[in-house]
Amino acid sequence: MRANTAIRRLLGGAAVLAAAAATTLGAAGAALAAPPAGNLGTLSISKTSGTDVEAPSYTTSAGCAADSDGYNLFVYGPGGFENGLIGTTPTDVGFSTSGPITVVQGLSFKDIAVDNSTTVQPGVYTIAVNCVDLFSGEVKGTFTRTVTFTSATQWTAVDAVSTSTALAVSPNAPVTEGTPVTLTATVTPASATGTVQFKDGAGNLGAPVAVSGGAATFTTTLPQGARALSAVFTGSAAHIQGSTSPVVSYQVNAPAAITTTTALAVTPSGSAAQYSPVTLSATVAPAGAAGSVQFLDGAANLGNPVPLSGGNATLSTSTLGVGAHSFSARFVPANAGAYEPSQSAAVALEVTPFAGVTASETITTEVLAGELLISVANQNVVLPSPVMAADGSLLTTSGSLNPITVTDTRAGNPGWNVSGQVTDFASGTNAINGANLGWSPKVVDKSPVQNITAGPVVEPANALVPGAAAPAGQGLASSRTLATAAALGGNGTANLGADLALKVPTSTLAGTYTAILTLTAI
Repeated sequence: MRANTAIRRLLGGAAVLAAAAATTLGAAGAALAAPPAGNLGTLSISKTSGTDVEAPSYTTSAGCAADSDGYNLFVYGPGGFENGLIGTTPTDVGFSTSGPITVVQGLSFKDIAVDNSTTVQPGVYTIAVNCVDLFSGEVKGTFTRTVTFTSATQWTAVDAVSTSTALAVSPNAPVTEGTPVTLTATVTPASATGTVQFKDGAGNLGAPVAVSGGAATFTTTLPQGARALSAVFTGSAAHIQGSTSPVVSYQVNAPAAITTTTALAVTPSGSAAQYSPVTLSATVAPAGAAGSVQFLDGAANLGNPVPLSGGNATLSTSTLGVGAHSFSARFVPANAGAYEPSQSAAVALEVTPFAGVTASETITTEVLAGELLISVANQNVVLPSPVMAADGSLLTTSGSLNPITVTDTRAGNPGWNVSGQVTDFASGTNAINGANLGWSPKVVDKSPVQNITAGPVVEPANALVPGAAAPAGQGLASSRTLATAAALGGNGTANLGADLALKVPTSTLAGTYTAILTLTAI
């Protein structure tokens, strides 16, 4: 561990160069998401097994490319090693183009992981020694070999075993649903050990099957339809690579539908009096047929389909019209692929007119006139003291009416109208013109069945002096609509309200001014 630490300190000054080399590799087109190909040859390793805290050395099978003058070492593997992590920074120590080179891995596998904020995971790792141009960082060729971490701390130099898997299915398609189907996977090389998971599309077929002598077999039945079968081999050791067979398309057809017969009995038979109960009973054979029976009167459906129970279905009715009827029963299978539909022969029935006695009773009720009520829980509305407008032309204040409740229980539901009119505001002998008060009516809430519309907005007059007439449509000195309930839309209880606005002349003397707003419901 001390030796590795010393190497890490020694290589610390070359960190920038290593980063630059890695960047150049990417720019030169090396596929960093996968190990590079060993286009110059292979690597032998100084030992056949070890731990993650060791840094083995490697020997190339030949000299470097003639146009290179140095080398580096990268480690590729699972997790954080996927894009390759540097293990030996670019150097020319022991470099040769004429014969093998011994390359010391500068950091242990664990130190490489720690320096790159990742961890060593079990799996196959590729060691890549790149012959490079030390000035440009360009890779001129690569030597590779693999090691396999059987755990997070132990590795072996046993070479990875590449496998391929083929799938055969018998009998040949198409087959009928329910036919046993045998899937046989052949794994190459035959010495590879592990299991095969047979699959239908994305779903598993049973549990994984152990490979024996390069083969695994599984027999099952498949559901009808177009199947997509495959075999996925998983090696029993980390160095045995998995493989998946090509998909085998396989057609499973539905079994032939079973013929059915349907019989119908009508009770009473022949004729029945109008309004008397008539029962239709259908029997479907074979009794195991699943589905429902649609009873018919001529070509028209009689009620809804009735589910079969033990091969029987029954419908009773007492609403048949007077005259001749022709009943039949049609069996509708739940699975058209399993059973064929069938229909009974027609059964005739004459419904005779009802000849009964009559009696009468006089039924009386009184509809009360009802009433239209309007009420205010709190009759006192206090507006804030008026404040001077920005231009000094008038004083303004605003507020809201307390909720007004209108209840209409009148017979006939004729609708209603609520209006309001205000007097002048008075403080002793001083006054504010009532036309200077305006409102914005609103419906606070209402019964769901009511059809109520809030009255239009009435703008206040522009600070008229007492006695002056307001322009048309302005102010509440004249009667104005607060809300209207449409005919047939007034019965129920509604709460009304309005936002108030008051404009006061600047000539108004100080005092508490009071006006009376009269609300009228008609």
